[in-house]
Amino acid sequence: MRRERLIPIIVATGLFMENTDSTVIATSLPAIAADLHQDPIALKLALTAYLVSLAIFIPVSGWMADRHGARTVFRAALGVFMAGSLACAVAGSLEGFVAARFFQGMGGAMMVPVGRLLLLRSVPRSEIVSAMAWLTIPALIGPVLGPPLGGFITTYFHWRWIFFINLPIGFAGIVLTTLFIANVREPGRAPLDVAGFLLSGFGLAFLMLGLSTGGRHLIPLGVSVGLGAFGAVLVGLYAIHSGRIAAPLLDLSLLRLSTFTAGLAGGLLFRVGVGAVPFLLPLMLQIGFGLNPLHSGLLTFASAAGAMVMKGLASRVLRRFGFRQVLVWNGLVASAFLAGTGLFTPATPVAVILVVLLVGGCFRSLEFTSLNTIVYADVPTERMSAATSLVGVVQQLAVSTGIALGALVLETTSHLRMKPDLSAGDFWPAFLVVAVVSASSSLLFRRLHPDAGAEMAGRVVIRGKPMAESA
Repeated sequence: MRRERLIPIIVATGLFMENTDSTVIATSLPAIAADLHQDPIALKLALTAYLVSLAIFIPVSGWMADRHGARTVFRAALGVFMAGSLACAVAGSLEGFVAARFFQGMGGAMMVPVGRLLLLRSVPRSEIVSAMAWLTIPALIGPVLGPPLGGFITTYFHWRWIFFINLPIGFAGIVLTTLFIANVREPGRAPLDVAGFLLSGFGLAFLMLGLSTGGRHLIPLGVSVGLGAFGAVLVGLYAIHSGRIAAPLLDLSLLRLSTFTAGLAGGLLFRVGVGAVPFLLPLMLQIGFGLNPLHSGLLTFASAAGAMVMKGLASRVLRRFGFRQVLVWNGLVASAFLAGTGLFTPATPVAVILVVLLVGGCFRSLEFTSLNTIVYADVPTERMSAATSLVGVVQQLAVSTGIALGALVLETTSHLRMKPDLSAGDFWPAFLVVAVVSASSSLLFRRLHPDAGAEMAGRVVIRGKPMAESA
């Protein structure tokens, strides 16, 4: 196999672990909550603790990769993630589980963006779209296997065993990385921006904690608002700080690139909606519809299966229609399927649920492939590490916001219905709200130039009109 194809597959071991882990936890959420004697909605803190850790440590991932070598950092990150998985398996309380997830996030913060950086620096620009597809196909096996595997283990064994899945995968990733990937780095990296690390890391952490910790059975609303406001102030101070130094930790000057800004801002809105699905859907199927974890997992895996189908077609679609058309119209269709998920009832035929989740997964996958590519279309090679760090932070902020928003609407609906326990009718408003947020991303994508990302899409421009290159 060509080295350009082998590198994304090796890097995908990190994405495989992360995606398997997140989907397994989502499927097992009600069982974990029951075992830890917690309300299922309160377990959103366990999901967002991982994202808070990412927000703190992702900004230094690019600097670490340039200073110590991307291969070295990627291998270390795999090891930290494996250790965090073990800690999750032995956690005996919500506090312990949250702490273990935070430790996992330290590994994930380096593992995913540095892995993507390895890919961007090792593959020719004209092959980026194809390489991204190769990168995500193995990684998407995790979401396909995760829900039914996690449901099976949770139903017939114990949820703690699900975290041992990461160990052999991580070990294989460390060995293959050592054998086949060069220790690429960017020479002449500036010293670490310590002040920027503290302002951005803790600012984003407090902001995300404020978004995710409000609600019943968690800290009081006033404390959550205070945390979020304090985090917003620190983020604002970082924005001022970054404009005053030559080598900021998060390079906000990248926002001057139109494709980068559109991909970043539009991607944030789209991911807010989609980020709520792993939290809302298993709760709806298990608590609202009364399914056990296995049956729930056998349904939710359909979205990931649809995503795998589309990954092989993404480059052809982008070559034919271009990034702007795909991001605008495909984003609207994907959001419509997201809203349709909220219309499921306990009487909805299983075949209908599977079809909606499968087709919706196809459209979401195409949107993600487009977003993950267009955002780097005009970024110079020497600034790729800065770009991956900023993109990674925004992505985690979006997912955390999606979980918080979905949980807030769910809690509000339940409160208005004056019922202490969740029911099937509490979920459709949450799906509708997050779908509207995702659909609003199309307004930003309309601002893209029709030829945006033409080189990455494999299109040539003749007299101002983009044309697909012949195979």
